[in-house]
Amino acid sequence: MQTRLFDLLTPQVAVQALEQSFSLTLDGTVSPYPSYINRVYGVRTDDGEELIAKFYRPGRWRWEALLEEHRFIEDCARGDVPVVAPIADSDGDTLQELEVETTGNPGDNPGDDPADTRTRCETFAFALFPKRGGRNFDAESDEQWFRLGALAGRCHLAGGTRTAPNRPVLAPSTAAGYVAELIEDGVVHPDCREEFEELCGTTIEAFAPMFDGVRYQRVHGDCHRGNILERPGEGLLLIDFDDTMSAPPVQDIWLLLPDHAENCRRELTMLLEGYEQFLPFDHATTALIEPLRFMRIIYFLTWQARQRHDYWFQNAHPDWGSKAFWITEIEDLRSQAGAVG
Repeated sequence: MQTRLFDLLTPQVAVQALEQSFSLTLDGTVSPYPSYINRVYGVRTDDGEELIAKFYRPGRWRWEALLEEHRFIEDCARGDVPVVAPIADSDGDTLQELEVETTGNPGDNPGDDPADTRTRCETFAFALFPKRGGRNFDAESDEQWFRLGALAGRCHLAGGTRTAPNRPVLAPSTAAGYVAELIEDGVVHPDCREEFEELCGTTIEAFAPMFDGVRYQRVHGDCHRGNILERPGEGLLLIDFDDTMSAPPVQDIWLLLPDHAENCRRELTMLLEGYEQFLPFDHATTALIEPLRFMRIIYFLTWQARQRHDYWFQNAHPDWGSKAFWITEIEDLRSQAGAVG
């Protein structure tokens, strides 16, 4: 994945692209949001309307996959699920394209030739959203957990209306592919590589049969409580569909839990009661929670590895990839492998 191309995306270039694509006049306010994987800016029109612009990282998703993210959000909106739908341009398109011409090598990857002075045209996909604020929703009572489960159920009701063939499939084979990518890219410290590969391979092989015959569908994919806001007078709001994927529905349930499932039986019970107000739930799939948690650790490591050359990421995580880092990660994976059973 190319990671330094975002150096070409200055606030001025972003504002010009937004104004041209959406026929807007912006007042020049540009507020960067903390995001390593994409570039996200808060902007404001001359009329005072606040908007959020999202420029997707080049090379992470194909155009069709980004459109599927937007379709999922729009399907949720049509089903009265509280989400923030992307704004369409005059032609009804929500996904836009920005081309930036550059001379010379932007240094996207190690090994690039700094003497290469060819003119290039780099492309950024982007979208615009209304700004919707809110406060964090920390569920404590049974009623609050029930509300979270109901929100997940409503989301999955919309998610089941179509598939997302260009989005990731959260399966043991996918996780094994991520492990191979981390090894082949040389990001695992040499002293830790063999232990990491063996631990992941053995654990994934052991739980893979548990996924045989399990129903997959379009899910949010990152449905933790940080992506759920409460808007006073309106209710809950589900945000950030960037990790839309196909997965067992329980993927969007376990991420809401504050701890391992065995320590959260009351919360899990209320989540599923809320969920089943809208959809039946296969309770046998709760056995997949800990394997899914193991795979999420690997997914997150891969997500980090793909942006390891990003300037912002390096500043925030200077020790990422060190021997000490991998020793800690392997300890976490080993502990989670024990929870898998």
